[in-house]
Amino acid sequence: MRDLQRVIDTVGIVQIDSVNVLTRSQYLPFFSRLGAYDVRLLDRARDQAPRRVVEYWAHEASLIPPATWPLLNFRMRNNHAMWGGVQRVEREHPDLVAAVLAEVARKGPMTSRQIEAALAHDVPRSREDWGWNWSLVKAALEFLFWAGQIGSAGRTPQFERRYDALHRVFPPAARAAAVDPALRAGEETAYERLVEIAARAHGVGTVQCLRDYFRIGPAPAQRAVESLVAQGVLLEAAIDGWRRPAYLHRDARRPRRVEARALLSPFDSLIWTRDRVAAIWGFDYRLEIYVPAPKRVHGYYVLPFLLGEDLIGRVDLKADRGAGALRIQRLTWEPGRGGTQDRAELDAELALMAGWLGLDRVTA
Repeated sequence: MRDLQRVIDTVGIVQIDSVNVLTRSQYLPFFSRLGAYDVRLLDRARDQAPRRVVEYWAHEASLIPPATWPLLNFRMRNNHAMWGGVQRVEREHPDLVAAVLAEVARKGPMTSRQIEAALAHDVPRSREDWGWNWSLVKAALEFLFWAGQIGSAGRTPQFERRYDALHRVFPPAARAAAVDPALRAGEETAYERLVEIAARAHGVGTVQCLRDYFRIGPAPAQRAVESLVAQGVLLEAAIDGWRRPAYLHRDARRPRRVEARALLSPFDSLIWTRDRVAAIWGFDYRLEIYVPAPKRVHGYYVLPFLLGEDLIGRVDLKADRGAGALRIQRLTWEPGRGGTQDRAELDAELALMAGWLGLDRVTA
């Protein structure tokens, strides 16, 4: 668990996603950095008190340390950023929202379907009214979750969020700021702390890199960077080939050489900002999950392969659990890479991943 905590402290955010063609995406960043580990440790860190991570809309749906959650109060207050149905449910069905909030407080943690069933029993409504329509209950829950009025106590094996009251989700050390908005940091201070978390994770990056980490607007991100530069937390940096100004966190490690070997999740924070990936590694990475199959260039669930200091290839992988095999759907090397040594390193990493996933072999 200390090793997982070290990764959490380093990256600050771990994106989650429902796609399970290989494994749930939140598990992969830890494998990339630690090797084969027990995924039940991450489940425990998320689902059991005292939680080391909680879920919220940080980059996208993400796991973050509990202390980071109150810093996103600016997003919780921004109803206009919510999806249309989530916005409308508060305006059109405030009594439903209040009933859902009360039910979560009384009986959580519960999934949306469990809450719908409980409401139908506890607060029956005529179906000629709006009834306890699942889509409306789900929208109410998502509104309350976005608005920071309820939290997530984890996920089911089917990836359903388990909604719960804030005082039961957050560990004692983070509970006061979570439960009482008046105790949360001021907005400008929150932006600075979020940008610093992003800078620690990046080492070096542009304002665009740093603001994208928590999806902060251009103006508040620029103000936060300027303030952190004035405080000496960020150092201005010049990088050959970069047109935009760059910033280096004052505590960033600058090793002479990096020895690494890792397959990266398509949702790994290392590759969130395409411009940065292209500028540092000359690697053009695009997530193709949502691209129609005939138009995909590299495949569906494509993991970049990091070797040493370079991204040298990408592998479209699928866990065929019925056959006990990790299947290579497509393998693409960067120009000049893919020789005998590169392939041996990739094969070793694929074998390690297959064993971690409980699969017997790697097949093409």
